[in-house]
Amino acid sequence: MAGCIMKTIASPGRGILAMDESNATCGKRLASIGLENTEANRQAYRTLLVTPPGLGNYISGAILFEETLYQSTVDGKKIVDILVEQGIVPGIKVDKGLVPLVGSNDESWCQGLDGLASREAAYYQQGARFAKWRTVVSIPNGPSELAVKEAAWGLARYAAISQDNGLVPIVEPEIMLDGEHGIERTFEVAQKVWAETFYYMAQNNVMFEGILLKPSMVTPGAECKDRATPEEVASYTLKLLQRRIPPSVPGIMFLSGGQSEVEATLNLNAMNQAPNPWHVSFSYARALQNTCLKTWGGRPENVAAAQEALLLRAKANSLAQLGKYTSDGEAAEASENMFVKNYSY
Repeated sequence: MAGCIMKTIASPGRGILAMDESNATCGKRLASIGLENTEANRQAYRTLLVTPPGLGNYISGAILFEETLYQSTVDGKKIVDILVEQGIVPGIKVDKGLVPLVGSNDESWCQGLDGLASREAAYYQQGARFAKWRTVVSIPNGPSELAVKEAAWGLARYAAISQDNGLVPIVEPEIMLDGEHGIERTFEVAQKVWAETFYYMAQNNVMFEGILLKPSMVTPGAECKDRATPEEVASYTLKLLQRRIPPSVPGIMFLSGGQSEVEATLNLNAMNQAPNPWHVSFSYARALQNTCLKTWGGRPENVAAAQEALLLRAKANSLAQLGKYTSDGEAAEASENMFVKNYSY
């Protein structure tokens, strides 16, 4: 079963729509277009995201927040059922967010292991077939050895528990964009983080062929003056994967992490200019949703145009997964930087 799920998610020309923002973060999105953070408004926005005709041509999986997993659309149809009908695998965010890591350099750790097995059993019954756990590593704050080990251990325990409950785990240690550091420093930290993560996953008997990864691309810090070209990002990122990621891992679904819509797509495209041992694709939230959200603006008459905007971005990243994307004709707003300092999800 898990093999079929991974084969679907890591299918050519498709990637993941990350729409698992917590209700608080979803509220910030809604506030940006003048809407209150109510369940009805969240439902309207999530309905918009899952119902564009043809979405399944480009999207293979959708990560949901717990509320969304149990939610129906404004027409009363279960969101999970709509996804499955389009050939999109429903997934679920299972971590419980970040809290301060005592004894560290103002760093964080991710909570949520308590009760995880029972929650995942319930999520499976509700239709989820994969899970996601996001923890973060901050370069300006070190990162300390304690923070890296805590991140890696938490991911490993989560992955083992998820596999035991029939869910494919997506492993996500996000290396935050915050900082003035160059691309070499990001590369150095990323190597350490992934080495620790795979070490502890092996300790926890995680089956590497039964996981998916959601890494950060190797880029300079957001405040670094020396920017990197897509080719440079691809070169460093692929070198990281070759050094740290076993070829038995079926899929690498990159996060966008505050890059602009176009930047995230260009970088992905550059990584797919030659064959890779893994399916190298996307698991984007803001880099798929930003223009869509602004186009909608909370107005029912704009739903069709907003869905077209979402499909446009999904198709662009589908082409990037195949190494066939070009940025010709992209709108100016798609190049808008979306970096947020100390971003929480």
